[in-house]
Amino acid sequence: MTAVRGGQPDSGRPAAPPPAPDGAASRHGRGPTLEQVARRAGVGRGTVSRVVNGSPRVSDRTRAAVEAAIAELGYVPNRAARALAAGSADAVALVVPEPESRFFAEPYFSAVVQGAGAELSRADMQMLLTLLHGRKEQDRFAQYAASQRIDGVLLVSVHAGDSLPDVLAAAGIPAVLNGRRYTDEPLPYVDCDNTGGARAAVAHLVARGRRAVATITGPSDMYAARCRTEGYRQALREAGLAAGEHLVEEGDFTEDGGHAAMRALLERAPELDAVFCASDVMAAGARLALRESGRTVPDEVALVGFDDSAVARHMDPPLTTVRQPTAEMGREMARLLLELLGRSAPGTPPADGAHHRVLPTELIHRGSS
Repeated sequence: MTAVRGGQPDSGRPAAPPPAPDGAASRHGRGPTLEQVARRAGVGRGTVSRVVNGSPRVSDRTRAAVEAAIAELGYVPNRAARALAAGSADAVALVVPEPESRFFAEPYFSAVVQGAGAELSRADMQMLLTLLHGRKEQDRFAQYAASQRIDGVLLVSVHAGDSLPDVLAAAGIPAVLNGRRYTDEPLPYVDCDNTGGARAAVAHLVARGRRAVATITGPSDMYAARCRTEGYRQALREAGLAAGEHLVEEGDFTEDGGHAAMRALLERAPELDAVFCASDVMAAGARLALRESGRTVPDEVALVGFDDSAVARHMDPPLTTVRQPTAEMGREMARLLLELLGRSAPGTPPADGAHHRVLPTELIHRGSS
């Protein structure tokens, strides 16, 4: 995986190739060439190229001879040349249009990166991790993508006003979104059941006898945050409880945001006895604010988060939360993009033709509720 900032890969000195065995290095000290492999195998250069690129137009006997010569000489195919010949960059950009401070503080992103990277690796594709913050960096990345230096884009953490997905679509660059911008998102995406997960979390709090249930939402310009708020409201309506606006406070998916939102809720609604937070990280901030105010969890105020990240497991008490299959979402995004590119990894089940995929969530009950 290569890190990219603002649409440009980090520069670095390429590692020198290892010396070829059996004295196969050329006079100039470079590794063995395609021609040397062809001579060793007793075939033409074109035959070696077909074997390297996986062409079926080679007999088993010839393929074995070429593969033996490759092993003996330590030949390493030129990835860039292969990609150029195939009209492909063999690379996918995973783009996170968020500040670095949020990317490194939020476990959600690392899980998506891990899942997507694992699936792309199976397909022999390189992943470029790209952090963008601001319109200028997004425009620069769009130009970089349009120059055919990448084959497609995985776009994580989309906001309602984001224009980058549309710019990529207009340029004909295949892209898959993590989540969506609105209900009828036309572009391919992989999402989770945000509404159902939030509804289950709040129904759990009601079932535990809580009656003044507040929520700390995510940013209102993010579809996932709005869905989680809607799930909160649905659960309260189903229970016959009021979802008063004084019990709703917007956060920003950060710990500081959760802390500030919890303080505001306690000032405005001191009678609250439960809080559903739209992320585990915000729940950690809310937990601190509750402790500062002298409120105990869960005796006085029950607390539930969303994500089931490491943050939830390490809180005191451990956080009840909604598990979304974050790493699987990353893998599914990569699978979908590879399907669009015709580059699915070996052993991948046949494509089902669906470009909009929603994965289930699960309530994980722990000590905070």
